[in-house]
Amino acid sequence: MKTVGIICEYNPFHLGHAGHIDKTRQALGDDTAVVCVMSGNFVQRGDFAIFNKHARAKMAILGGADLVIELPVTYTLLSAEGFASAGVYILDKLGLCEYLSFGSESGDAKILHEAANTIVSEKAQILTREWLGRGVSYATAQQKAADALMGASSIVFRSPNNVLGIEYIKAIKKYNSSMHPMTVRRTGGEHDSDTGYSASLLRRALVHGDMPFQLMPGPTAAVSLEEIVSGRGPVSIKGVETGILSRLRAIKDYSGIPGISEGLESRFKRYAAHESSVLSILTKIKTKRYPMSRLRRILMCAALGIKTEDSGTKPPYIRVLAMNDTGKKLLREARKKTKLPILTKPASVHKLCDCAIRLFDLESAATDLYVLGYPKKEERFGGREWRQSPIVIGS
Repeated sequence: MKTVGIICEYNPFHLGHAGHIDKTRQALGDDTAVVCVMSGNFVQRGDFAIFNKHARAKMAILGGADLVIELPVTYTLLSAEGFASAGVYILDKLGLCEYLSFGSESGDAKILHEAANTIVSEKAQILTREWLGRGVSYATAQQKAADALMGASSIVFRSPNNVLGIEYIKAIKKYNSSMHPMTVRRTGGEHDSDTGYSASLLRRALVHGDMPFQLMPGPTAAVSLEEIVSGRGPVSIKGVETGILSRLRAIKDYSGIPGISEGLESRFKRYAAHESSVLSILTKIKTKRYPMSRLRRILMCAALGIKTEDSGTKPPYIRVLAMNDTGKKLLREARKKTKLPILTKPASVHKLCDCAIRLFDLESAATDLYVLGYPKKEERFGGREWRQSPIVIGS
């Protein structure tokens, strides 16, 4: 039996995600085990997940995965490079996965390999720094460097899932991992579009009270409905805006927050304490050089009390969110192979190093803020991280 890793958010899980898992198994064999490293209650675009992480992990298992592991919030709220690096590190240290599968617009792993090798070259680094010096964003600077070195092939950097795939390949090289990258061509809608299997389309519909469950596999749609009926979703930043604003107004120093640089500290300090909404803060801070996704991540890190040093170290543990019977077997095998502690019982974190305890405390605090966005007041109680065991589906 082969084992493949997938780094994901499933925000929420839809037919396109199920298709990715199915196509991965078609390529590797029907008995292939699937391990997902999934973002928790906050996602990489700097936002609240539409449903909580355990509900989304349950969706993943019902949608074809066997074992779901958490990508901690301190790494989720990083750039594509940091997000990919942490996900690859966790999968590599788990010691199970022979392959890493990801969706891309290209669908050609060889082209993405070439792009990864080019963009880490010394020439590319020099060109990227030169363009950054002209006041453009990092993404634009990297694109300009790729254009100069790759010609027409640099088009791969113009699509977000290609870029993320390139970062996965870079991380595999960085950690000298034995995992083999493989990619499945994305079908349906483009990233954050209003067509096809777009998660963005699903989120907007759910927040507005619609239920587009025809875009989700039946079992995962049932989990979504259960969360809605129970008053635990959908969750959005608007529902917690007052809490976020109150935290931002108490911050005196933004210098230690991930992503802060090049004058952003003063812009956050100027606007975050005075504006009346999250959107108005971000709009005032926004310039051509800073993409909105980066600003959202900085704002969320600030609100959650995440410091640069919290995301500057490698993940100190592996936390299980959900599994089925195959996942249980994988977990037993992983315990024999990995050097990282595997958490299934939250209290076990107290036996670990100080950085692991600090990370879990940040995760717990993040969840305590997240649940304030639940529509049902009775569901907004705190301390959930210390009570929640992994979801187990099967015998």
